[in-house]
Amino acid sequence: MYLFEGLNNKISEYLLPEQVEEVKRAFLVGKVAHEGQLRSSGDPYITHPIAVAGILADMRLDHETLVAAILHDVIEDTTLTKADLAEQFSDTVADLVEGVSKLDKLQFGSQKEAQAENFRKMIMAMVQDIRVILIKLADRTHNMRTLGALRPAKRRRIARETLEIYVPIAHRLGIHDIKNELEDLGFMAMYPMRHRALGAAVKQARGNRKEIIDNIFSEIESRLKENHIQAHVAGREKHLYSIYRKMKNKELMFNDVMDIYAFRLVVSDNDSCYRALGVMHGLYKPIEGRFKDYIAIPRMNGYQSLHTSLVGPHGIPVEIQIRTEEMDQMADKGVAAHWAYKEKGNDSVTTTAQVRARKWMNTLLELQQSASSSFEFIENVKTDLFPDEIYVFTPDGRIIELPTGSTAVDFAYAVHSDVGNSCVGVRVDRRPWSLSRALETGQSVEIITSPRAKPNANWLNFVVSAKARSYIRQYLKKQRSEEALSMGNRLLRHALGSKKLDEISQADRDRVVAETKHSSFDELLADIGLGNEFSAIIARRLVGDNEDEVHDHNIHDHDYSRRVAIKGTEGLLVTYARCCHPVPDDEVIALLSPGKGMVIHQSGCRNIARINKEEPHRVLAMHWDDDPQGEFKAALRVELVNHQGTLATLTKTVVTADSNIISLQTEEKESNIYFIDMELTINNRLHLANIMRKIRVMPEVQRVSRHSQYRQSHS
Repeated sequence: MYLFEGLNNKISEYLLPEQVEEVKRAFLVGKVAHEGQLRSSGDPYITHPIAVAGILADMRLDHETLVAAILHDVIEDTTLTKADLAEQFSDTVADLVEGVSKLDKLQFGSQKEAQAENFRKMIMAMVQDIRVILIKLADRTHNMRTLGALRPAKRRRIARETLEIYVPIAHRLGIHDIKNELEDLGFMAMYPMRHRALGAAVKQARGNRKEIIDNIFSEIESRLKENHIQAHVAGREKHLYSIYRKMKNKELMFNDVMDIYAFRLVVSDNDSCYRALGVMHGLYKPIEGRFKDYIAIPRMNGYQSLHTSLVGPHGIPVEIQIRTEEMDQMADKGVAAHWAYKEKGNDSVTTTAQVRARKWMNTLLELQQSASSSFEFIENVKTDLFPDEIYVFTPDGRIIELPTGSTAVDFAYAVHSDVGNSCVGVRVDRRPWSLSRALETGQSVEIITSPRAKPNANWLNFVVSAKARSYIRQYLKKQRSEEALSMGNRLLRHALGSKKLDEISQADRDRVVAETKHSSFDELLADIGLGNEFSAIIARRLVGDNEDEVHDHNIHDHDYSRRVAIKGTEGLLVTYARCCHPVPDDEVIALLSPGKGMVIHQSGCRNIARINKEEPHRVLAMHWDDDPQGEFKAALRVELVNHQGTLATLTKTVVTADSNIISLQTEEKESNIYFIDMELTINNRLHLANIMRKIRVMPEVQRVSRHSQYRQSHS
């Protein structure tokens, strides 16, 4: 029981004795279930769930959450089931544990697919009960604290996932204690040498700044005392990761970041916040445009505070945050503060964060319902996890919160999906405004609608919010289905020749629908339009003359070794796979894909190797037309030494070779050496080879090669 003592001391301070006993019983069940299991560090496995429960106990969470935290891995790693937990504890505990558990019992096509589905499941469980994500954040925090026992590659993968997914979620829920710790632990795991160097520099700078900080501190305290304002004043230390990110994103030197002196003032009530603000503006000169009132208009995660920037002694920039004690607790614990204040009988202080968290979770529910796959859902959630936001107004004065960079189209969908779908124009502050132009905080936005309007695929190029992106895609997908139905109808009528489709009996239609395993005749027509079914074969089945059609067209239902020229796919929907970017003269095959028609892949693409083996009837050998017309997309990976102006020279080289750059991403390989992944337009392989030759002769370029997702994932 010695492992339980530390947790027992924490929870005994605020839980009832019978609740402490329930947590203790969970410990005994978990200890037996995990008997013999060890962590990578060699410690007994039960030490991990106990540590997770300890992190949650520091937030003063309720006993059900602590019980679920201790048992959070038993469904996944032991013989205990959800039914066992419901019987021994409660349905709530069982639901919480299942929400945190992964889907290891199911089979997925790839690790990426499994991760996508696990994340979707966790987010949807969080929508039902927010305590799921609190347990998961505590679980991830302890895992990050103990990363040292893992292989370097696995450490970096977990750290990247933490920084990309869990840190933004913690920020969105306002749990800055965990957010800051996860950021610094992730930074240390991703870039250990940079972390050490920056930590040493901060320690040295802190010692050099002590006298200046003490002087500013004394002046602030004295001036507040003169004005009879009770306040706790403290220096606000910047976290290593935020310093690193600021240096990298804004291209600042370390001294430029550390030259800013930050202080926090914690006062008794809202009135004292504004009085203290007036005193600070009287003490030092405020910097124009740097004052933000998050008390009147809280951030999306419920964060409240006054922020102002001042010109201190000797021209030193001074940042001040002013808030009440309750706001300070909320800034650190976010929605998790709800349980701590509930114990104190002061639940009202967490209302803002709770309401906003619930609003965000309702948005996640909408995204889940409109997403066609786990991958699309995750993309939408990531898009929605913006760290900053703007505040704009409807014509009647209602405040709408949007991610930074949002446009009028984002605003329209935030008001209502029908407003977004029928949007044709916008007036901002009573003046005409472009739909693609970013909005700014404080503007009044009026959307102009028309009943005949419909979403434009172009909007996907500039919308920012996940909600807008999801609804536009949903509409376009529906429109595409209607177009596929119309196309299938025309193709089938053409294949029937002199026989009229209206003359086909309902019995024959039902027979062919059943034979092809479709739910309706319309679905069969749509599949013909999308290229998933061949109109000639369906036509012969409908008229009951299958064999003649087979011989006439030299097609056999089970012989897919034939070669079909792409030019022979007129009337079928043909798309080119982004995973391998096939271009003319590549050896290619086509995958019959529901909703996408014929998807052309390079013959060596590993993404369809499994499908080719398990479902060969969906894969067709293809070859290019003798003279394929139009532009095609290709992907290149360039490895270069990143000197000043190198990227500009690279893009100029591509453009002068008569190609357009569609997308460009950079990834740091090591100090000053970068991977540049480009998607660009080409006419044929000769054109592509010419572009690669021109890039290769650049002095900074070390290597250039065709790049694709399937190569990247196996490199």
